[in-house]
Amino acid sequence: MRTETAASRSTRSEHEQHRRSWYWYDWANSAFVTTVGTVLFAPYLTTVAKEAACPGQDSDAACHVDLHVIPAAADLPSAVWQVGLALTLLGLAALVLTVVQMIRNRPTVLPTAVPLAVAGAGGLLLVLTAPLDPGSVASYTVTLSTIISAVLLVFVGAIADRTPRPARLLGGFAWAGAVAASLLFFLRGENWRFGSVMMILATIALGSSLVVYDAILCRIASPDERDDVSSRGWALGYLGGGLLLAINLVIVSKPDLVGVDKGMAVRISMLSAGLWWGLFTVIPVRGLWNLRGGEIARVEEPSAGVVRGSYAQLGHTFRDLRTYPHTLMFLLAYLFFNDGIQTVISSSSLYGAEELKFAQEQLIALILLVQFVAFGGALLFGRFARRFGAWRTILGSLVAWSGIVIAAFFVPEKAFIPFVALGVLIGIVLGGSQALSRSLFSQLVPKSREAEFFAFYQAMERGTSWFGTLLFGLVHQLTDSYRPAIVALIIFFVLGFVLLRKVDVRQGIVDAGNEVPAVV
Repeated sequence: MRTETAASRSTRSEHEQHRRSWYWYDWANSAFVTTVGTVLFAPYLTTVAKEAACPGQDSDAACHVDLHVIPAAADLPSAVWQVGLALTLLGLAALVLTVVQMIRNRPTVLPTAVPLAVAGAGGLLLVLTAPLDPGSVASYTVTLSTIISAVLLVFVGAIADRTPRPARLLGGFAWAGAVAASLLFFLRGENWRFGSVMMILATIALGSSLVVYDAILCRIASPDERDDVSSRGWALGYLGGGLLLAINLVIVSKPDLVGVDKGMAVRISMLSAGLWWGLFTVIPVRGLWNLRGGEIARVEEPSAGVVRGSYAQLGHTFRDLRTYPHTLMFLLAYLFFNDGIQTVISSSSLYGAEELKFAQEQLIALILLVQFVAFGGALLFGRFARRFGAWRTILGSLVAWSGIVIAAFFVPEKAFIPFVALGVLIGIVLGGSQALSRSLFSQLVPKSREAEFFAFYQAMERGTSWFGTLLFGLVHQLTDSYRPAIVALIIFFVLGFVLLRKVDVRQGIVDAGNEVPAVV
């Protein structure tokens, strides 16, 4: 008994050390997400693209000259890029049908590689030949990176579960992304293509690293600890991202303080985010270096390599998904409510500027406020989860999100105090709903296949994150007002709530072969 007690204490102590290191990756990557992804990249790339299309024109003026990835494509007939679009849509549709057949354990008409090849070839043709509006280059860049990530991350998850040292893979992806982010410093003049490629690479690397990072949560925290551990990680991420963003916004707003122009100030800020990401990644990689991968259930002969064995494992995972109905239902619920959350965040500045007529400085201050409030919100929701369970707490947060979009509809023009109050509410529920979604999902995935299932989790987040923005844009176009557009997003929270209510968390945990926590 004494030996068991000593071993148990040793394991707990080791897990505590691992958790202290693990938290820091949220701190590391959040700087890139906030400074580059949320605030600086899109407007700066748009300025560079406009300069390339309309040299010498005021960057605030509209530019109606199309750009092309390959300049010679401007002379090609429009049928060329339309064929690329058709092939892309056909390949993606065939890929979805193939995956559905695999999940239903039915024979597939085509090998998975065929629709992937068709979609890939069509996508490449489309990207290289389609005309690009300079004002849309940033949006197209984000869209392309999310689609590529949604496909690639599934394979990354299969490989990650077969890697004996997860920290090495985490570091490899993180540092690759940090290098790409840092190279955005050289985005200047008319070099918009370079900026798009670096952002795509950084985004894919970030998603890949998060698949490994999220899966590690299952190995360093017991079922009863995961809500608290995940919430602390998210909280530290908001604090770190907000801190660097505050510094960079001072530099960008007052470039004279460091003796540079505004363009150089933006480039320095993007470089700082890349360096921050790479530097602080050293802490989790070193702290988790001795953590070994889980025991893997091989699906073919032991001689199979990591890549070939992972591809075979992936096929079995698709077929096995139907045996985890509550895990699938959670993913479907997450698809909707997370899309609503991301759209509210991405559209809030547009709503504030165009509909409520707030100045840019006011919106920047509000972004910072949300970042720091979210730090406390994540910790607060961790406490709620310990008492009420993550499932009930997330359901409560979706009710709060619904109230937020309804309240936003009624905020009067130029009424900044009510808008700030909404920002505080967003900050409170933002960190908590995201942190607890991660920890709750970790309870629903089978052991030794955490990265595979978290790859689906990340793919859901990235591959479908355009649904909400599409609805927001369509409603605005039909009504010529952002007020009905913002309130229309309630449909995502309602659908997410209804679907999440159908998830029997306790049964889902049992189906996955995991220990049921004290509070579900």
